Amino acid sequence: MTLGLAREVHEALLERGETVAVAESLTGGALGAALVAVPGVSATFRGGVIAYATGLKAELLGVDAALLARRGPVDPEVAVAMAAGVRRRLGATWGLATTGVAGPDPQDGHPPGAFFVALAGPDGSRVEALARDGDRAAVRAAAVDAALALLRTAVTAGNASG
Repeated sequence: MTLGLAREVHEALLERGETVAVAESLTGGALGAALVAVPGVSATFRGGVIAYATGLKAELLGVDAALLARRGPVDPEVAVAMAAGVRRRLGATWGLATTGVAGPDPQDGHPPGAFFVALAGPDGSRVEALARDGDRAAVRAAAVDAALALLRTAVTAGNASG
């Protein structure tokens, strides 16, 4: 499903003359890899930041350090701040972010498989809280698909809010 979603996203962005950048924690580069699997994606994909360490979310993406200290890295507000930060820092129309717990152990009160995907765009931002059973690979793959689906919905509908 991932390659098909990535292709749909690329085609929609290309048609609109728009771009995307990704901020990844949970997915560790898999979201960017899914996008670059599509031929010609250099026209729509600006790049990405893998901010796996909590401190890098503040340093590289501009996530408020106080928010991180108060809420931890697995949080919907953090996900939105990551998306907004990568959008701004990489000069993209859309910023897409993933953060969560791949497992096998809980983190900051969140069970394995819990994750957030967020999108920041010209008309605002949106975040989804999701969960997936399975091993680390299954959780990460589900997060990639969810992030791509969130972006596809926004670029085919025309906005991120709602």
